[in-house]
Amino acid sequence: MIGHLRAGGRGWQPAAGTAAPLRDRLTGAARTAVSLTAVALLHLVLAVAGVATGARAEQAPLWEAGVGVTVLGFPDYRGSNERQTWVLPYPHIIYRGEFLQADERRKRGLLFKSDRLELDLSVNGSVPVDSSKNEARQGMPDLDATLEIGPALNFLMMETGNRKVRLELRLPVRAVLASDFSYVTDTGWVFQPNLNADIRDPLGYAGWNLGLLAGPVFSDGRYNRYFYAVEPAFATATRPAYSPGGGYGGSQFIAAFSKRYREFWVGGFVKWDTLNDAAFVDSPLVKDRQQFSAGFAVAWILGQSKTMVDTTQ
Repeated sequence: MIGHLRAGGRGWQPAAGTAAPLRDRLTGAARTAVSLTAVALLHLVLAVAGVATGARAEQAPLWEAGVGVTVLGFPDYRGSNERQTWVLPYPHIIYRGEFLQADERRKRGLLFKSDRLELDLSVNGSVPVDSSKNEARQGMPDLDATLEIGPALNFLMMETGNRKVRLELRLPVRAVLASDFSYVTDTGWVFQPNLNADIRDPLGYAGWNLGLLAGPVFSDGRYNRYFYAVEPAFATATRPAYSPGGGYGGSQFIAAFSKRYREFWVGGFVKWDTLNDAAFVDSPLVKDRQQFSAGFAVAWILGQSKTMVDTTQ
């Protein structure tokens, strides 16, 4: 964000050059990073939804790499009635290490694992919003891209004998960092408990993997104020000053799918958000309480490791 909410209760601090649009003032490297934030969303949502790899006792390459294209459509922010659509290059990276695990099922750093309990690193994020292009935020500071990162405790609740169906309770707690690529600001925390089902070969469609996730979102006051506060300096006749507290932040429902062919991979997701009864639902910046997002990607596999590892998870 060009003007941003600083931690410590100092409110919005406009930075120099506020009048210039976000993308006009980014360096080439930062502009690329903004685009990659959107690409990462597809990775993140697929990971959050836990798209199954079809876990079975077999060998697979330690790493695979490819490139493709992704199409993403989502609201400017949760509660916005305006949307962004991105068509971007898509880097497809698979790595099946003991700690770092990045595959169709999830992207994570595995810290601990037993038969029914795992502790890993959970990530999420959001893309920047140019307030001059969002009617509800006209005249307000832009929203920076955010990165959410923190530990997640995952409990295996059920798994079928053939490992085609797996149900987990996941308890991620993530700190939120906002940045315009020239600074980083602590923007609160998010707690997103959820039930996640991984299904291999759904409805008999061999090779397809389906992930289903449902759960509430809880966030603190700093996070909610970052997205939904209206400081008195930016209040208008139709946009009164507003400052939310923390608490329940609505619920999310995600369905994600993927399939690996010999030379290429396809994957995508649909997500439904509901903000009914959220702590910030009365914000004048919340224009839509029910929202859908979607994304699709296709990638061609260009290379893979000769080193093979056991894919049983």
